[in-house]
Amino acid sequence: MAGRAAEPEVIWARPERTGRGPRPAFSRADIAAAAVRLADAGGLDAVSMRHVAAELGCGTMSLYNYVPRKEDLYELMVDAAGGEHELWEPSGDWRADMRRVAYQTRGLMHRHPWLPRLMSPVYGFSPHALRFLEHCLTCMDAIDAPYGTKIQLLAMLNGCVTVYVSNELATAERTRSLPWSEEREAAMRIAYLGGQVASGAYPRLAAAFAEDSGPIDLEAAFEWMLGRVLDSFAP
Repeated sequence: MAGRAAEPEVIWARPERTGRGPRPAFSRADIAAAAVRLADAGGLDAVSMRHVAAELGCGTMSLYNYVPRKEDLYELMVDAAGGEHELWEPSGDWRADMRRVAYQTRGLMHRHPWLPRLMSPVYGFSPHALRFLEHCLTCMDAIDAPYGTKIQLLAMLNGCVTVYVSNELATAERTRSLPWSEEREAAMRIAYLGGQVASGAYPRLAAAFAEDSGPIDLEAAFEWMLGRVLDSFAP
């Protein structure tokens, strides 16, 4: 008779190590830190159970006693990164506090460029994530709205930051891989675009480019995006 499939289990509901035997040689924090080091150095694709085990100095099969699945390893990594969030005493100005949250999240993703790939509601209820969510809801106490609306605001803000940083990281990666300078690449593309706009086939684009005030200020663009999101939830 075929065996039954294993029941799904949340990693946080498990003891640190299953079974009897000597005291565990590693904590979840040790395992998460090893995986984060590998990801920071070589990207998410550098993280495997075998590589993490080697980083810890143990056998791959031994690691499964602590972390049953690779998805659990990812969840440990996301939680470890989330622990870097600074939780401050709310100022009473929910806009300022949520703006601070957004900038912290952006900085966190730049320190750990693999993190946007793992941003998912599936990993949103780890110990550090729950503390962070409670903190953010406390920052929004001044908003006269249901908690569901406040969670929507946080989800929208986090989603916008994740997409924004993903684009920043992708642009930086493309720039590093160019066979010539970034300035030469930009000049080539601007020349092509200028020719297309000057053809008369795109009058609205031509009008838009005529209003162009110069290179995009990425910091100002990030601040503008935050303002639009927060304005949409103004009481």
